[in-house]
Amino acid sequence: MQKETIEGFRLSPQQRHLWELQQNNPKHTYRVRGAILITGNLDREILKSALQNVVNRHEILRTSFHCLPGMTLPLQAIACTCEIAVLEHNLSGLSPEEQEAKIAALFQQLNLLPFDFERGPLWHISLVTLAPDKHLLLANFSALIADSVTLKNFTRELSLSYWGCACGEEFSDESMQYADIAEWQNELLESEETAIGKEYWRKLNLESLDLLTLPWEKKNSEAEFGPLVERVEIRGDLFDSLEAIAQKHHSDISTFLLACWQILIARLTRQPNPIVGVTGNARKYEELERSLGLLSTYLPLQCDLQDEFSFAKIWRQVELNLQDIHTWQEYFTWEETLESDKSNAFLPICFEYETKPEKYGESGVSFFLDRQDACVEPFKLKLSCLSRGNCLIAEFRYDSALFEAEDVKRLSEHFQAVLESALKNPQIPISQLNILSDRDRHQLLVEFNQTQKDYPTDKCVHQLFEEQAERNPDRIAVVFESEQITYRELNDRADRLARHLQNLGVEPEAIVGICVDRSLETIVGILGILKAGSAYLPIDPATPADRKTLMLEDARVQVLLTQQQLAESLPKTQVNIVCIDTEIPAVSASYTPRASSDNLAYVIYTSGSTGTPKGVAIEHRQLLNYLYAIQERLNLPSGASFATVSTFAADLGNTAIFPALCSGGCLHIVSQERATDPEALAQYFRRHSIDCLKIVPSHLAALLTSSVAEYILPRRRLILGGEAASWELIENVRKINPDCLIFNHYGPTEATVGVLTYQVYGEELKGISETVPLGRPIANTQIYLLDSHLQPVPVGVPGELHIGGHSLARGYLNRPELTAEKFIRHPFDAQAHLYKTGDLARYLPDGNIEFIGRIDSQVKIRGFRIELGEIEAALGQHPDIAQAVVVAREDAPGEKRLAAYLVSNQKQAPSSSELRRFLGTKLPEYMVPWAFITLKSLPLTPNGKIDRRSLPAPDEMRPELTENFVAPRTNIEEVLAAIWAEVLKIEKVGIYDNFFELGGHSLLATQVISRVRQAFQVELPLHRLFESATVADFAVAIAQKQAEQTDSEMLARVLADLDRLSEAQIQEILAQQGVNRF
Repeated sequence: MQKETIEGFRLSPQQRHLWELQQNNPKHTYRVRGAILITGNLDREILKSALQNVVNRHEILRTSFHCLPGMTLPLQAIACTCEIAVLEHNLSGLSPEEQEAKIAALFQQLNLLPFDFERGPLWHISLVTLAPDKHLLLANFSALIADSVTLKNFTRELSLSYWGCACGEEFSDESMQYADIAEWQNELLESEETAIGKEYWRKLNLESLDLLTLPWEKKNSEAEFGPLVERVEIRGDLFDSLEAIAQKHHSDISTFLLACWQILIARLTRQPNPIVGVTGNARKYEELERSLGLLSTYLPLQCDLQDEFSFAKIWRQVELNLQDIHTWQEYFTWEETLESDKSNAFLPICFEYETKPEKYGESGVSFFLDRQDACVEPFKLKLSCLSRGNCLIAEFRYDSALFEAEDVKRLSEHFQAVLESALKNPQIPISQLNILSDRDRHQLLVEFNQTQKDYPTDKCVHQLFEEQAERNPDRIAVVFESEQITYRELNDRADRLARHLQNLGVEPEAIVGICVDRSLETIVGILGILKAGSAYLPIDPATPADRKTLMLEDARVQVLLTQQQLAESLPKTQVNIVCIDTEIPAVSASYTPRASSDNLAYVIYTSGSTGTPKGVAIEHRQLLNYLYAIQERLNLPSGASFATVSTFAADLGNTAIFPALCSGGCLHIVSQERATDPEALAQYFRRHSIDCLKIVPSHLAALLTSSVAEYILPRRRLILGGEAASWELIENVRKINPDCLIFNHYGPTEATVGVLTYQVYGEELKGISETVPLGRPIANTQIYLLDSHLQPVPVGVPGELHIGGHSLARGYLNRPELTAEKFIRHPFDAQAHLYKTGDLARYLPDGNIEFIGRIDSQVKIRGFRIELGEIEAALGQHPDIAQAVVVAREDAPGEKRLAAYLVSNQKQAPSSSELRRFLGTKLPEYMVPWAFITLKSLPLTPNGKIDRRSLPAPDEMRPELTENFVAPRTNIEEVLAAIWAEVLKIEKVGIYDNFFELGGHSLLATQVISRVRQAFQVELPLHRLFESATVADFAVAIAQKQAEQTDSEMLARVLADLDRLSEAQIQEILAQQGVNRF
């Protein structure tokens, strides 16, 4: 059998890359479209002859592409002849408006016309009649045979050919054929002399292109590439200024516009040196000037955009860099430059500048390229600036699979703002260039912050409680387990404590410590301290002694309230210790009101970046504003019941404590053991109707895994706070209790509990916001999202969240330098301050705020800026990964590496090699962690947040199971080991394996306690598992409890038998034993 052969030419580098792109996205055909306006007395037959002459003269218009089995790339095959066909449309009977609409539709329909790459022709021609002396020629080319310059050359040559046919003269202008150009390009790349040129491009880090993510960009879009355009005419005054400044600096308009574009992209993507694609001068040689065919390509341009550089300096840098890349443009290919997958490589952000096309014509018929659209490569976003003589058109071309039209319109406004700012002062540092329109700036600074409310400012928080005590004296104020206290009783006990503290010399602004277990005494202590005119400092009894000492000394505490059972465990200091449960006088006593609204209310210590905790000082007026604002936002009626399940040493519970006590409600204090035990908590909530619960999302998620989840949710309001909330949790809550209103609540301690709330009505923002939004500011609070130069960022762009208004703390206790560093001067109000949260957030289009992450979670590896959250999100897409945390470790000096800590939802976790392959499909190489450590759970802080600092070093990780495995020996050990294995999701557990070393934590410990209760019918406190953390030790604890219960049951039976005996029978038994009852 004769082997099939074809004759043809190699593809050019541009064709080769486009062919690969086309194969990766066969549903989209890259094409070049143009509309040529023909005015004058047109002869259709002469036009067809002219078109045929052009086709005959240029081989590329007779080219098709053929590929035999086994070939990865086709060859160009040139047909000897190709007959021209022209489709005609007559619109002369329509009005100008109707004509324009029809032309737009016809131009758009060109995108739908198919090309047969093997048979050809790879073009379509249509003639539209508008009037007897006015026509449009619509030309539609496959991008494999044309580019934007091809359209211009085609227009020129068609004009000359028409004139030649009309005059009977032959057009003899010769141009180089495309197949010869392609061969020249290939030989140039294959020659040894090209090494320097190739090296020039390799120095560019094109792997970083994946980092160029624009605001509003849709993530994980599965839609096909669909280019659309938003056209804007630059204001006439700006265009005049642009021409003047270009002339003054002996430069051109295009480089000025390109500099503005690069700066805007840098600001929007938060990448300091973004790579932007620019069109090369593909026809710089005289022989190529008039050629048709795909010669243009986008070349990567990168500039050093340091914040302090002036715009003028960047403008000059752009000019010089453009000269460089044009010098080496013939040597740029993706194959030689990119190490990773090259088949789908493209420059996501592009720029091009087109001058006004020339008008060609002889013998009374003129040809003018009226509109054009060349899509020779995919892109995310491309700015095409078109000079039209006395005006400038900016076409923002975008991939509709990634962006909405309204987002691109907003982008066009940002560009015009940058352009105007640069024209006003080209010497300004680029960090100070304005990228906001006046409308956007007003929206961000004013409209989103219109939160003014008139609240009473002359009261203290405890006075609001006293009003409720007078109004509802017999109403239950606080419940703790089986204890409860009325408003009258609570007020009386707090009065007595206040008087006692005043007798001890406590004054306003003094700080009184309170270190008690969760109990009624907690609230008595807080109110008593406030009534005495001083501020309370809550200290968790579980706090290490050294940390307690540091807090007491730093706050200069003179009196510390505690309970008798805790007194001996407190550090030995000079502090006057008062046992609130035994030392407060029982007789009624009134106190002397001393506090004012600008006095301290409380001090809460938070973790410090240096390792030393810092005390946040909150005044009554700040707490009062929060109290009024959150009650209004939650819209709860007076008398509602609140539950608090968190430590009093943080301000998380203040959302429940003060709204309850200051509105006549009932506060339920849930013990630590019950708060982490789903069955016990559900039992409590069944007994007590809870209207409102504030809880950390991860804590709630752990509780809802139990079989009693439906009893854990409150009746009316669920408030999530302390960490980002997932949509999955929201969906779970809604399934369990669809009537419960869900609020997401955000705020640092430095801004008095919380400043933003978002009520979840549905999942309308799920596709826009990765996590549940933070929402909008509460009353008398302002939120500003600012860049590193304190400039407001546009909607959709991440910025550091700054807080202003009535909620701001006084500052850090005894830390004036740190206070000045974090509570900065308000950049838009000289009389005010803002708190720098360090949190990264962005505005959503509707004005809600989305949490992005911590600024300090951003790391730099090998020169690349990396957001760890992006890697975590990618890992989260793996079907076998339930949770993932990525940290940058520097276990050896100067060697910073990424490590991923994983929780799998399968018994067999995915291997490191599998995860690397998985991430390799989603992230650049430098974002793939070097180590993957599988844990059974992620460690948590006492507040239920992920404790990143407790993640073990990869090279110090012990195996999931001890090397010397010892199997269970008793029935109790066997059942207990099975429970641990199920909870920790591992295959087997030895009796000496430590629950917490295997990955257990407090929330998983609650599941163990619950299952132990079911399996052995014993009640053990949560702390017992912490004390007896191995199967062997905990089995002993179970056996001891069973023995105690057996003795108790035996005694109960004996007592029951005695109850059934008569007095005479008892006397008889005692007599037999020789016992005289009396």
